[in-house]
Amino acid sequence: MTDILMPALSPTMEEGTLAKWLVKKGDTVAAGDVIAEIETDKATMEVEAVDEGVVEEILVEAGTEGVKVNAPIARLSGGTETKAPEPKPAEKAEPEAPAKAEARSDAPAKAEPAAPKSAPTRTKDGEHIFASPLARRIAEQKGLDLSAITGSGPHGRIIERDVKDAKPGAKPATTAAAAPAERRGETRPVQSLQQMGIPEGSYELIPLDGMRKTVARRMTDSFRDVPHFPLTIDLEIDRLLEARGRINKMLEKDGVKVSVNDIILKACAVALKRVPEANASYSPEGIALHHHADIAMAVAVEGGLITPIIRKCETKGLAQIAQETNDLAERARTRKLKPEEFQGGTFSVSNLGMFGIKSFASIINEPQGAILSVGAGTKQPVVRGDQLSIATVMSVTMTCDHRVVDGATGARWLEAFKALIEEPLAMMV
Repeated sequence: MTDILMPALSPTMEEGTLAKWLVKKGDTVAAGDVIAEIETDKATMEVEAVDEGVVEEILVEAGTEGVKVNAPIARLSGGTETKAPEPKPAEKAEPEAPAKAEARSDAPAKAEPAAPKSAPTRTKDGEHIFASPLARRIAEQKGLDLSAITGSGPHGRIIERDVKDAKPGAKPATTAAAAPAERRGETRPVQSLQQMGIPEGSYELIPLDGMRKTVARRMTDSFRDVPHFPLTIDLEIDRLLEARGRINKMLEKDGVKVSVNDIILKACAVALKRVPEANASYSPEGIALHHHADIAMAVAVEGGLITPIIRKCETKGLAQIAQETNDLAERARTRKLKPEEFQGGTFSVSNLGMFGIKSFASIINEPQGAILSVGAGTKQPVVRGDQLSIATVMSVTMTCDHRVVDGATGARWLEAFKALIEEPLAMMV
């Protein structure tokens, strides 16, 4: 027999969600076959079998959250040793952000085995019971019915503290009673909110998922630890809009449509090559000056945001950039990005112009040295010489890490960027 173990998708991953099984009991698998999908906070990863055999048993059901790394998730016949499957792709994923308090109290010293057969995984109505392996083991030892216990972990998952003081024989919770915590958020009192004067029962609490925790942690760390400052400039974009119209007419036969944001990404990349001091990252060992402009674009997804990257953006034409941005944005929204497609980057762009936002300043996406916030283009009066005229004006704000991009460097970069936006043909020379 061969035990298939929960793989680690990153060096710091402690647990994950087994999202989907692609095999069932009795199926024959070969080494390299994709057998399951595992969710991280930002992506869904495919898992390959590392041995061949017949699936004898599925030990962890699809949809189970909080599965510990190296815990058995399935069993194959024909193998001789315990092995962990390989995540596909093999590159490291974004570090997970588990709830720290739960990780200390609910994680055993060694990987827990799968849920015992006597500990039910579903209610009588077929609803899945979300519980940690340790909670299931304690429930089995105490003879507890997990369907009678309300979980206090993420998304209502039953964890160690929920079963420690529970008594056998409690009346099972109904599906209707469990639904609010699972689908609409917890309704139990939150002490921190009550201390700030928000009364109990006046709100609905939505539990934090992995992505929201990661975004909250990284943005808090960046805003607190990175000495940053904003630089704002107005750009006239009428020539850009005219050029975009001509470009899209040329590309119409190929089914490619270039957006204003695609042109902005290209202009950012070219400006970074012209002012390479702005294409930098801070580290305690020194300032990293990057060889290429890897531009990350902020994409809003359910539960947070993610920043897929256009690699070597300065080397690519607008048609290729448009195709890549459409593909990356679509897969970002379905959490199908590979780790290398959203990790790293040398510069970020966040565009809220489509929502009518005129001006804003973003938080730096570490370890990048700057991020550009793009507002909406609006018709405004402008003065040219002694004449008053109308132009389409767009405001952009560059938030800089003062450790690598000082005021003069940021101003020179914005000067180069402005020239490219106001005369798009300059990107060609």
